[in-house]
Amino acid sequence: MFEKLVAIEPVGLVPEAEKELHTYAREIVMFDGVPTDDAEIAARVGDADAVLLSYTSRLNRAAMERCPNLRYVGMCCSLYSEESANVDIAYARTHGIDVRGIRDYGDHGVVEYVLWQLVEILHGFGGHAAWDGLPREITRLRVGVVGLGVTGGMIADALHFLGADVRYFSRTRKPDAEGKGFRYQPLHTLLEECEVVFTCLNKNVILLHEEEFARLGSHKIMFNTSIGPAADLTALAKWLDDPQNLFCCDTIGALGDPALQGRGNVRFLGISSGRTREMYGLLSEKVLANIKNHLAGC
Repeated sequence: MFEKLVAIEPVGLVPEAEKELHTYAREIVMFDGVPTDDAEIAARVGDADAVLLSYTSRLNRAAMERCPNLRYVGMCCSLYSEESANVDIAYARTHGIDVRGIRDYGDHGVVEYVLWQLVEILHGFGGHAAWDGLPREITRLRVGVVGLGVTGGMIADALHFLGADVRYFSRTRKPDAEGKGFRYQPLHTLLEECEVVFTCLNKNVILLHEEEFARLGSHKIMFNTSIGPAADLTALAKWLDDPQNLFCCDTIGALGDPALQGRGNVRFLGISSGRTREMYGLLSEKVLANIKNHLAGC
């Protein structure tokens, strides 16, 4: 059992999960607001031996150095790699601090958003003109998924079910995906041939630069479902200078540049499509499982 567990900011746990935390720590402190800097984070952690945080703060070495009792950090957000994490995992590892994150907890809502937005564009629902003049279906639509992880794979599955011609690009070939009928293509070929491209990449992975947008060309639709930008923002803005192109995303993180919001060919949702009731429940389950496994020495 922990002596003291502190959530340094809102972490998205459902009430039942917050209640269960009391079975794992003698003292629980949950802060409502997001801390502004390392000094405030260190002050909130204080003498705690366990900390929870979400994606809205960074737990840096400067803060951890002031918290000598710290032994556990629970990330209530995605942990894909040490480099992209909002915790200094390298420092934590050398000082005996166990850092555990979660992943694959908000994907279903993202898939539903993508399908809703794409159908609206193709059919011209919501007061917009149909993309190709006449309403069209997803059937036989040439779509390319860049990054075939969990979210990318689910998007590909959904589009394939609706009859799309699905191609993908990934760092490694995916035999299971190809067994479903998804065609692997080099990135430039995929960009040239596909009508709609979905970037589903890890945080801080930028794959699309000026050359890639030149390959993508005109009268194309691009969705970014990544946590952060998947494209060089100057190159993206230049591509959007062509009014025949359309860019879609849900969050400001995925958009990358707030100045792009006002463009007529940018469909910006302004909320996270993955943050659903079901997502909060799954997030809570995974955060609690990490705590239980840590305490059990697993």
